[in-house]
Amino acid sequence: MRFHHVGVPTSEPRPGESYLPDLKLHCTDHEANPFGVQWMRYDEDCPLPEIVKTSPHIAFEVDDLAAELEGRQVLIPPNCPSPGVTVAFVLFQGLPVEFLEFS
Repeated sequence: MRFHHVGVPTSEPRPGESYLPDLKLHCTDHEANPFGVQWMRYDEDCPLPEIVKTSPHIAFEVDDLAAELEGRQVLIPPNCPSPGVTVAFVLFQGLPVEFLEFS
């Protein structure tokens, strides 16, 4: 596992947001700041779990997403929010953790 970013929910629009219509969320580029912070702003009808929309999460790049999900409580099953990346969220001790696998 390699650190990728920290996702922080917000209700305020942020400069440089991108919109992901399938997920109904706006997010900033974690590479646009020196700390890897990705601001996440969710539409009211966003279908993601409430804990993901209200709690910060930490994200890790992994080599084998399926292996990382084994034995964990999956919050969001593997999906492809953009070409070349598959992501999934798990619950770890009450907080969401995101795994990203790049092809």
